[in-house]
Amino acid sequence: MGKADAYFEKDHNFKEGIALLRELAVGTELKEAIKWGAPVYTIGNKNVLGIMSFKNHFGLWFFNGVYLSDPNGVLENAQEGKTKAMRHWKFSSVDEIDPEWVLKYLKEAIENQKKGLMVKPEIKKDTKIPLLLKEALDQSETLKEKFMGLSPYKQGEYCEYIESAKQEKTKISRMEKILPMIQHGIGINDKYRKN
Repeated sequence: MGKADAYFEKDHNFKEGIALLRELAVGTELKEAIKWGAPVYTIGNKNVLGIMSFKNHFGLWFFNGVYLSDPNGVLENAQEGKTKAMRHWKFSSVDEIDPEWVLKYLKEAIENQKKGLMVKPEIKKDTKIPLLLKEALDQSETLKEKFMGLSPYKQGEYCEYIESAKQEKTKISRMEKILPMIQHGIGINDKYRKN
């Protein structure tokens, strides 16, 4: 039994509902994977949608759902004001699922992904390099070149990683972890982006 099968075999109130959503998703050209502990469906290694189950509801999340036409007005913003692209379609029972409509949304999401409709992460132009990282970069010209060769977005992720540590010892241990990654030109979250 694969990881995805295990997710769908779990016993809970919405087992039948998520099984139906899965059946519809795997009936398309999407590929099934488990990411962040839940089933995610991809095309060309790009995340298109996921199936989720919570205590009081279950449903679909569309990674770039902001581009869906949503003729039925069923999509919700995950976090108003924060979430730019993702949209959720929630159900509270299997009876609420209209397979024909769900398929229309799935197919539109697939087409949108093929067209490359995606919200690009905002790049903060004025990334402030934390003092600890700045000192390390100043000590090695090679390291500094590697860091400056990263995209502004990846530079920002490293800066935030150091800056978000509350204690000095945590900042230092984080620095020890990231310096070899910077040396190899790797972004801190690259391992999550490959799937």
